[in-house]
Amino acid sequence: MAHWLEEKKIVFCDGGMGSLLMKRGMTPGMRTDEMNQAHPEAVESIHRAYAEAGSDILYTNTFSLSSRLAVMADEELDAAVADAVAIARRAAEGRALAALDVGPTGEFMEPYGALTYGIAYSRFRRLAVSGERAGADLICVETMSAPDELRAAVTAAAENTKLDIVATMTFAETGLTYTGFSIEEFGEMANGLPLLAAGVNCSRDPEQMLPAITRLARILRRPLVVKLNAGLPDGQGRYSVGPEEYAEQLRPYRELGVRIVGGCCGTTPEYIRAVKRAMES
Repeated sequence: MAHWLEEKKIVFCDGGMGSLLMKRGMTPGMRTDEMNQAHPEAVESIHRAYAEAGSDILYTNTFSLSSRLAVMADEELDAAVADAVAIARRAAEGRALAALDVGPTGEFMEPYGALTYGIAYSRFRRLAVSGERAGADLICVETMSAPDELRAAVTAAAENTKLDIVATMTFAETGLTYTGFSIEEFGEMANGLPLLAAGVNCSRDPEQMLPAITRLARILRRPLVVKLNAGLPDGQGRYSVGPEEYAEQLRPYRELGVRIVGGCCGTTPEYIRAVKRAMES
């Protein structure tokens, strides 16, 4: 097990990125990764705020790159990943690890769509290799809904890099993905993959997801990761669960043995600060 996970009872991730970038110059139609070139200082300020709030892991601003892998040349991909990793490492200033953030391609896997396992593997291999070359400390595969896509991303990273891999899927409150893949099936799959840790991200708020993640914890033989949403946004983009309430909703997860915890959509450095206080008290 990685020494950084052995050293702490609970490791804290960062929170949302996209919602904060929209307040820092990201215009409608822009991809989040474009901000690394257009406004690197804005991305760095968000990473730094999370590090100052107590995050031990900063996810690089590369989530949206997965949707462009089909059209990106190797040189373009290497440059984009290098920029993102450098920004995160500068902001971390040695206080946090920089994790290559790997999101879904946005395409449907067979038999629901045209994306094959082999093509997905090839694309994720390029991204993972670029991340290791750029100096990422680990790889975090997140927000996956299709099991075969997650398997392709994890296997490509494991077979082509030496980095630790963390993987999370997103589920409805029922513990099912849109394809009907259950959270129990995910637990069994994760147990057989070369993962350092596994769990759930995005989805709903911690209170809504507790029953489903409790089912996962009974099966999972990997350290548990929880990185959930701050409820749902209203018409003005304000999320329904505030920092203190979010932190209180996470307290029961200590009994599940959660090892890595953070936030997803709607969460900010204030959420991570509150979560750290609640989980360490």
